[in-house]
Amino acid sequence: MNDPADHRSPERRALDEQIAAEPQSPHPDLPPGVVPRPVEAFLGRRTRPVAVAGVVENGLVRPLDPGVKLPERARVIIVATEAA
Repeated sequence: MNDPADHRSPERRALDEQIAAEPQSPHPDLPPGVVPRPVEAFLGRRTRPVAVAGVVENGLVRPLDPGVKLPERARVIIVATEAA
């Protein structure tokens, strides 16, 4: 099937088809009583970066919007419009 959005080379397409045709690996032997979990459970919580306008006063970052709450000890990147 030729999909116009598919930009893979014929060699890459053939390799992908070969990989897809291979038999799936068996599930690992788990000890009795162990409940399998999805991989996402092992990755932990992922946070997304947020852009917030604010000012720096006495070395502390204060968001201009009072509704924005940053977690304590959050990492921030400060982008200045002009040097002090």
